[in-house]
Amino acid sequence: MTRPTRLVLLGTPVAQSLSPAFQNAALDIAGIPTRYEALDVGPSALDATLAQLAMEGAAGNVTIPHKNAVHDRCSTLTPTAARAGAVNTFWFSDGTLNGDNTDVGGFLVAARELLGDSPFPSRVILLGAGGAAAAVCVAAEQWGATVVQVLARSRGPAHRLASRFPALVQIVERADQLATGSAAATRRERQAAAAPLVVNATPLGFADDDALPLAIDSLPPGSSVLDLAYRRAETRFVREARAAGHRAADGLTMLIEQGALAFERWFGIAPDRAAMRRAVE
Repeated sequence: MTRPTRLVLLGTPVAQSLSPAFQNAALDIAGIPTRYEALDVGPSALDATLAQLAMEGAAGNVTIPHKNAVHDRCSTLTPTAARAGAVNTFWFSDGTLNGDNTDVGGFLVAARELLGDSPFPSRVILLGAGGAAAAVCVAAEQWGATVVQVLARSRGPAHRLASRFPALVQIVERADQLATGSAAATRRERQAAAAPLVVNATPLGFADDDALPLAIDSLPPGSSVLDLAYRRAETRFVREARAAGHRAADGLTMLIEQGALAFERWFGIAPDRAAMRRAVE
């Protein structure tokens, strides 16, 4: 692909994003004069913005709330983006919009870092049902998870996620239904009763550190917590889960890794991941 002349992050809100800091650090070290900037783009302005970016030969990333919308506008998708139904990395080829989903690879790296030598769990409890949640489902599918229990405020996105992953996703209506497993339980339910990985894929925690996506006392015993939100002092969800004895981490590792994979997609070379991390730490 032709090297992009401009790099952007599309979403709203984006003022708090760390992506410009670490991407520009990587660009500087690589000696690439292109700059990365965050563009606050509402849904009504998305099409016009993409049209302008196409004329400029730009590329970039996509965040809330546009991952599904950009997927639907792409002429070409990588297999990962097609499976997720969401795009977080895009570029243009002769004016044609192309999309990838590097959130999947980023999530896999973050989950492995959190779990250490422990195997990937057969059950994932997923809070939220948007574009980031779809990436979690693709990753869980790849490692052979038995069930992803989705707890989401919006029923529409949850049911769309379940229809995309019918053999994997189980919609849970209330937090008190997350405890499963009885003497007469099915194999699927028995496996689900094991200590799961709890993933927050909602926006809670990005802007409002007082909000918790799930009460800490609702976390299953022994579960690990991966909050895809990130803050410079970690999120409240991570801090309180760790204080309650759970392994817990925020989304910074996933953020850096998905950005590094996007950089490789745009430029064909690996960025300096250590420099990217230093730029935000």
